[in-house]
Amino acid sequence: HQKMYPASTTKMLTCLIAAERLQMDDTVTFSYSAVHDVPADGSNVGMDEGETITVEQCLYGIMVGSANECASAIAEKVAGSVDAFTDLMNEKAKELGCTDSHFANANGLFREDHYTSAHDLALIGKAFFENKNLLKIGNTPRYHFEKTATQPDDFWVENHNLLINGQISCAGIIGGKTGYTDQSGRTLVTGCERNGMRLVCVVMKEDDPKQFEDTVTLFD
Repeated sequence: HQKMYPASTTKMLTCLIAAERLQMDDTVTFSYSAVHDVPADGSNVGMDEGETITVEQCLYGIMVGSANECASAIAEKVAGSVDAFTDLMNEKAKELGCTDSHFANANGLFREDHYTSAHDLALIGKAFFENKNLLKIGNTPRYHFEKTATQPDDFWVENHNLLINGQISCAGIIGGKTGYTDQSGRTLVTGCERNGMRLVCVVMKEDDPKQFEDTVTLFD
């Protein structure tokens, strides 16, 4: 129950709310604020103001590419603004039984008032892995963005989660999300299923690549 900073593992809650409230083929248009209110050197997939992609593509951008601008755009799509969306995040966290959390943005970038605990992230992870669409999206090693009339670039996004991209082997992995800020250290939420038993593992304030190695040890 120790209060800690989640970094991009926050995005699992963002995607959960989006998956419950939007259709996968709905469209998301990137506003100026969605693109420019997040650090240019942070995780992104290069979306520009005015471009439009589907909700499903946005969720792949968030889970595979950890794209901050996609998280902000999804928040605006659901609630009209990131601030209004954080109210939904805090409501959803309470509904899931979280007791140690306060969310202040959709992407997990560091803020003093944006915190959670291993206990609460496990509850969020459990709900995430119970969603059929998110189960598929959250276990994807690489994703292809094809150019369209509303998004002019053709490119692949690679997942840096070593348990998902195959660099570290662990039987039964069903998905997960990495995170990192200077203040949070390495964070990782992972789902795994073996012999009909499903577990969620949360590792916080870890050093690379121990977050993956410790997760494998805990699952074993």
